[in-house]
Amino acid sequence: MRVEIVAVGTELLLGQIVDTNSTVIASELARCGLECHFQTRVGDNHARIVSALELALGRADAVIVCGGLGPTQDDITREAVAAVMGVELRRDPVALAALYEIFTARAIEMPASNLRQADVPDGASLIRQRSGTAPGLICPVGTQVIYAVPGVPEEMAEMLAEAILPDLQARSGAPAVIRSRSIRTVGISESKLAELVTPRLEALDREGPGAPTIAFLASFSEGVTVRITVKSSDEASASRRLGEEEAAVRRIVGAAVYGTDGETIESAVGALLVARGLTLAVAESFTGGLLASRIVATPGASAYFRGGIVAYDSEVKFSLLGVERGPVVSAEAAVAMADGACKLLGADVAIATTGVAGPERQEDRPPGTAFIATSVPGGPTIATAMRASGSRSRIREYAALRAMNLLRTRLLAE
Repeated sequence: MRVEIVAVGTELLLGQIVDTNSTVIASELARCGLECHFQTRVGDNHARIVSALELALGRADAVIVCGGLGPTQDDITREAVAAVMGVELRRDPVALAALYEIFTARAIEMPASNLRQADVPDGASLIRQRSGTAPGLICPVGTQVIYAVPGVPEEMAEMLAEAILPDLQARSGAPAVIRSRSIRTVGISESKLAELVTPRLEALDREGPGAPTIAFLASFSEGVTVRITVKSSDEASASRRLGEEEAAVRRIVGAAVYGTDGETIESAVGALLVARGLTLAVAESFTGGLLASRIVATPGASAYFRGGIVAYDSEVKFSLLGVERGPVVSAEAAVAMADGACKLLGADVAIATTGVAGPERQEDRPPGTAFIATSVPGGPTIATAMRASGSRSRIREYAALRAMNLLRTRLLAE
């Protein structure tokens, strides 16, 4: 069953608020095995809301419209839905009684404008409100249906769970579940990853409708995610098919995979350190504590993380970490910083970062130039040069990701 989401509110189009409602609704639809192919945002304009609803009904079995059910003049979703249904609004006695009850309980007089919230398209049924004053609506349009819910997230979520999802599942007939799994990768570009996975994508295309789908999402701070989505009749078969596709992707991508779903590169490195009984220290210059912050954000980091030194000023590098006087954006400085961190903090393993985040050049090196050193037991401390582009924050985030992956690679090679 196909369901489309229409979010109403000029404030959404102006970027004044983020449309979290559509995200929540889409997630819940997927959990229930209901397909959502389109989401639309439209301002508080009668003609445009009507157009958006008619377009949605032209390609979906059901529409969930969110927002525009308040008491003010710009809340015109009821009128737009009635126009699409080809009916008039009627003042519903049940909705009106509920409004009076709400205001009486609050011991305040109800403004006349709130009476509009009891207006219901003829033929529609109510979704009872619990938290707010606006009831939701279930509006039949031939064999299709429009659900109208308030834009207040808490009120929307209540009506979605208690009325809309059960009604949709009853209308859809055959039960289904839609599940996704994210395969997290690092050290490989999105284009290269897509190239490697292309044969698998072609094989899935040949399976036809109902085959799992694969998509890619790149992030400079987390690497590239391969998202696998399956639709099945039950949880067991969906889980089995996800497992099969995950195994196929892992065979293709290999060691670039560091985890699934909510796993981070830091948690992957932490697991390797715990398995080997090793402790970690970091020495940071241009990343300014970002690396340490990401590490301690991982539950259980106290089992292996000794601490970090933010040696932002060159004198701190010279006096504390044992870096020789001279250029500090260099491989030699990164190596000395890593060795110094191990010695000062009593760690087995270390990472060090030094570089230029910008916007100005440093030591005649352009922004985005960096050196990352890793130290592991029984091996040399190795410095790796890095180049990145973009803003200061982007360069620093990418360096932190690259640093963790360099350590992960060395630990896997042991």
